Amino acid sequence: MQEWIQILLSSVSLFFLILLMTRSMGKRNIVRLTPFQFVNYMIIAIIAALMSLNIITNFVFGLIALGVWVLLPIALDYLSIKSKWVHDVVSGKETVLIKHGKIMEENLLQTRLTGEELLRELRSKNAFNLGDVEFAVMEGTGDINVILKSHKKPVSAYDLGIKVAPQTEPQTVILDGNMLNEPLASLGFNKEWLGIQLENMGVSLDNVFIGQVDSSGELYLDLFDDSVQMPQPKVKEMLYANFEKIQADLTTFALETQNEAAKRMYSEHADTLQQLMKKLKPYLLR
Repeated sequence: MQEWIQILLSSVSLFFLILLMTRSMGKRNIVRLTPFQFVNYMIIAIIAALMSLNIITNFVFGLIALGVWVLLPIALDYLSIKSKWVHDVVSGKETVLIKHGKIMEENLLQTRLTGEELLRELRSKNAFNLGDVEFAVMEGTGDINVILKSHKKPVSAYDLGIKVAPQTEPQTVILDGNMLNEPLASLGFNKEWLGIQLENMGVSLDNVFIGQVDSSGELYLDLFDDSVQMPQPKVKEMLYANFEKIQADLTTFALETQNEAAKRMYSEHADTLQQLMKKLKPYLLR
């Protein structure tokens, strides 16, 4: 067999073998790899390259080396789940860099981090003022997580005691001009509903790059033709406005009628609708 054919066959087989092996090692973000995990992946890549170029002439020996560098990390990951001690040895422990607003210089020296590097990492977390930071910790992956002081944290709806509607993941129902049936079905809609929405907006399907529907049924479109201005969806706002109009009409009827029974009925319904609107307001108005 010619050498180039042998290299081609070994490269193709190793391609799918490495794909299978890396998938079996779990999903990992390359940016958040620990130093050990990074070295492990590099060694796997080097062994595969040497085998692919036939530098490691004995294919079986190469597979044994690959197996060691794949199976041992999987075993260590399993042991790390069962034992914190193993986890700390393999992945490392977190290191506190700032505590109660004070920089821990000894820990900073331990992590080989300079003061300028610390400030740069804080800025990447939108903490531009060191005096705003209450707590900062370096994770085993090298990431630095920051907690701001209480009076410097952004105000949330919870802090204000305001109820807000729960948000769920929007579903992409149109992609590159094609309707996607499964996301539509998961929302309880169909192609006919989507066609009506596009018709009401005056948009053709082939001009839609991406279309998404949120949990409240509002459709957002991004078109290929960027010169076309799309109106923002106002389904929930219009529904709340209709409630307001009905409540105002009931109040007017109660004031204008001379029939005491009708006046009492209109007033009761207006009050009931007012209470309903108070409950629905956080969900319908953003």
